[in-house]
Amino acid sequence: MEAQRTRRGVPLAVEGLEVAYGRDPVLHGVSLSVEAGEFVALLGPSGCGKTTLLRAVAGFVQPSGGRVLAGGRDITREPPERRGAAMVFQSYALWPHMSVARTIGYGLSVRGWDRARIAARVEEMLRLLRLEGLGARLPAQLSGGQRQRVALGRALAVDPEILLLDEPMSNLDARVREGVRHELRALQQALGITAIHVTHDREEAMIMADRIVILEGGRIAQAGPPEELWARPANAYVADFLGATNRLSLRMLPGALAQGSEGEAPMRADPARAPPAGPARVLFRPEEGRILAEGESLHGLVFRGTVAHSAYPGGRWRAAIRVGAEEVLVDAPDRIAPGQPVRLGIPAAAAHLFADTGPTPARHTAETTAG
Repeated sequence: MEAQRTRRGVPLAVEGLEVAYGRDPVLHGVSLSVEAGEFVALLGPSGCGKTTLLRAVAGFVQPSGGRVLAGGRDITREPPERRGAAMVFQSYALWPHMSVARTIGYGLSVRGWDRARIAARVEEMLRLLRLEGLGARLPAQLSGGQRQRVALGRALAVDPEILLLDEPMSNLDARVREGVRHELRALQQALGITAIHVTHDREEAMIMADRIVILEGGRIAQAGPPEELWARPANAYVADFLGATNRLSLRMLPGALAQGSEGEAPMRADPARAPPAGPARVLFRPEEGRILAEGESLHGLVFRGTVAHSAYPGGRWRAAIRVGAEEVLVDAPDRIAPGQPVRLGIPAAAAHLFADTGPTPARHTAETTAG
């Protein structure tokens, strides 16, 4: 999509933001900078504080501490309509009795624009969002993807400097959602709007964002470009949320050596990132593990285990492998019979090592958890 006019977003800064609901703190001194025109995804499970952070930026939640600046201007106490921001809600919030054209032009009429000017802007939005000819339709007469674009058009019509997106694609089916992701990203880039996107969907954040901010318990666990977080998660929480859901216990030896099963060669880890000598865990993704032939070497960790069962999710087999009392999932090109002993290899680049700090926390389900 190509914009008809040039717009430009502004930089956004969140400084030491504190938010509480009653006596329950939700955000604990969160600080975040977003560059002008940057697309940032707030990612995390339900209850981590991502939606509260978005609503505080929008002006729907008042912080108890800290401040929010847009383009260098302190907007912490400004009402939502004076922040230069527009929000697209998860439910779209479309009025059932209001046509597409009236919905898109609603914010403009509230701002006192005359009818001719509103009509011209609405037509521009209809063209921009590929909704030509649908201006007279009601929401019930639209597809899910069309309703999403109407909600986006209503937000963009007021020419915002900052676009806030609260899981706007969670109500779309998977096929439609995939196309809308790319449309929205292309539109944001063409318009140059600063965008903050709340999502619980890991793949959505990876595809769309310039930078991902992962929240944990009202604090930022890690922030950075998608490829950086994917390759170098800061802790086990981040690694797990980004798909490294397999966990195996091991021991770290002096000299940053990680020992897999007895009799297998240890892996030399990056000394700057390796946990100290003692009990540790390795986290890795199912698609990054390998089934090794007897005697096959690997620059990484090797564990000996037994196949518990295999399933075929499509395109490859996925084997559940027991290593001692633990079980992990690994992709394989062919079915492996239950009970068969195997050597499981984890390449060094895929092996995320962390100190064993106690019981394994609850697993995250990034694709299905709402909030």
